[in-house]
Amino acid sequence: MREELRPALQSFVTAIDHVGVAVPDLDAAIDFYRETFGLEVTHTEVNEEQGVREAMLHAPGDGGAGTALQLLAPLRPDSTIGKFLDRSGPGLQQLAYRVSDVDAASAALRAKGLRVLYDEPRRGTAGSRVNFVHPKDAGGVLVELVEPAGSH
Repeated sequence: MREELRPALQSFVTAIDHVGVAVPDLDAAIDFYRETFGLEVTHTEVNEEQGVREAMLHAPGDGGAGTALQLLAPLRPDSTIGKFLDRSGPGLQQLAYRVSDVDAASAALRAKGLRVLYDEPRRGTAGSRVNFVHPKDAGGVLVELVEPAGSH
């Protein structure tokens, strides 16, 4: 992370929320991570707006409070995840930071000259509010900013 961004985000980032992995088949991916690594599904949903079917997985016994693995499968080929799979194949798609205020974090990043993808946050997993930092401005990584439901 660029040094000049450190003060802007320090007051907003509270944790690494999750790592997103694009998969072509959600059920097969859930089975793989459950059987291979013992991860437990703590949440599933369909997000029509983003065109994905998704699952959040956590390590056994963490109660869903720790960093999650988010599996994302496309609902349609023209969704962001569908396009990602066509271009890059299955794999790591994003790194998400939990923030206390997604509006303020987005504004702070914009003030530093970074491209934030949405003018206004969108609905994310489990009623969260999300925005994204363009990968070209974040060292080639798509960064998601996640304000959990209930904090807004």
